[in-house]
Amino acid sequence: MSEPLVAGVDSSTQSTKVVFRRVADGSVVAEARAPHQPTEPPRSEQDPAGWWTALVAAFADIGPAAADVVAISVSGQQHGLVVLDSTGDPIRPAKLWNDTESAPQADRLVAELGSDGWAEACGVVPVAAITVTKLAWLAEHEPEVVDRLASIMLPHDYLTWRLSGRAVTDRGDASGTGWWDPSTGRYRPDLLATAGGQRDLLGCLPQVLGPTEAVGPVTAAVAEQLGIPAATIVGPGTGDNMAAALGLGLRRGELAMSLGTSGTVFGVAGVAARDRSGLVAGFADANGSFLPLACTLNATKVTDMMAATLGVDHHGLAELALEAGPGAAGVTVVPYFDGERTPNLPNATGMITGLRPGSSRADLARAAHEGVLCNLLAAADALISAGGIDDGGDGSELRLVGGGAKSPAYQQILADLRQGPVRIPADDEAPATGAAVQAAAVVGGEDIDAVVDRWGLRNGGSIVEPRAEAHPEVRHRYGAAARAAASL
Repeated sequence: MSEPLVAGVDSSTQSTKVVFRRVADGSVVAEARAPHQPTEPPRSEQDPAGWWTALVAAFADIGPAAADVVAISVSGQQHGLVVLDSTGDPIRPAKLWNDTESAPQADRLVAELGSDGWAEACGVVPVAAITVTKLAWLAEHEPEVVDRLASIMLPHDYLTWRLSGRAVTDRGDASGTGWWDPSTGRYRPDLLATAGGQRDLLGCLPQVLGPTEAVGPVTAAVAEQLGIPAATIVGPGTGDNMAAALGLGLRRGELAMSLGTSGTVFGVAGVAARDRSGLVAGFADANGSFLPLACTLNATKVTDMMAATLGVDHHGLAELALEAGPGAAGVTVVPYFDGERTPNLPNATGMITGLRPGSSRADLARAAHEGVLCNLLAAADALISAGGIDDGGDGSELRLVGGGAKSPAYQQILADLRQGPVRIPADDEAPATGAAVQAAAVVGGEDIDAVVDRWGLRNGGSIVEPRAEAHPEVRHRYGAAARAAASL
């Protein structure tokens, strides 16, 4: 056998990514990805079996290196509702985090318990993205499915189950359901009952494992299908944002931003957040601490749409955006194209203001980037006020990850808007890396921080400094436009 490897899997909305890293130093040996079925909110659903098909395809692309894998962990998109029957087959497609059909159920749940009650009970005030609202939608619209279900899982739980045959989850992903309390580390049957109708569904939930607790070996059928040893250990896995925090080596008090289909701002804290406004979700992390997080539905999809409108590719859009001055000559884009989660406006639409005869293509490109980032920075302000996180400016670094982090326009404009340095890690697959970190800790019986330090994940990459000419009034103008959009 060659040097032992670990496999980190990231099953996102768009694709499954797999990265193989050496246990000894974390160096990348191989990586591959396979696409998922595209979705289009307000109904955003995928067949869970498609995620497994993508995982198998990615392993096939990697080839012989799979024979040296000793452990595997899965990072998955948060909040998706997977329901299985007694044979282990999905009863219906999984409702994903960006499915907004459950907005009425979210309103009902909040009305029943109150924002304060939900924040105190589990750290999460239900919005359409949260799993408990999707279960409530299912109970109302498809009660026959609820009658048949034997297992309730999150996306990463489903893949862990396919790997190991065990129905388990971890504290990080469980904390995003709306029926698990990160402060006590326990399920809340009363919260589950608010959504599940007449059935007692507690026995349908997976066991919650600790950060480095092994699930067990892969099944014999999986070992043969993936070409990995039968002794390969499966880690508990976690949600994608929790895995990203591991992959970045994020420490308590530090802040990160992810730009993908959605945008997230998150940090590691020593106490669970209890934000009664609902803007900040009081999640647990995958390493024994907590991960307060604010999420927007709209991020790179907005700039993708602007690129298509202007007839340029991503590189061309970034060049246009950097041609324009800060503030885009008064043009403002409010990026609520798919509705919005933060703030909670599921039925909102996007808006462009400040257009004049002299407005240029560059102004529109710049305004699209500024709108996405201003919305995320407003979310960051809410997160910081929840406590336990750095102020995110005045010289402190912010780590930028996700597909949008590759854009020089997003990099520079973020530094300008926050007037602080932005670190772009060399590794642009933080969730898959975080899953690999967890796998290495599990198989080696190590502390997660020891693996992060040995692999050198906190350093490297590049730093983007703010430019002196950045205009602070850009965020104020955006705030006024966002308030106007919310009132429509």
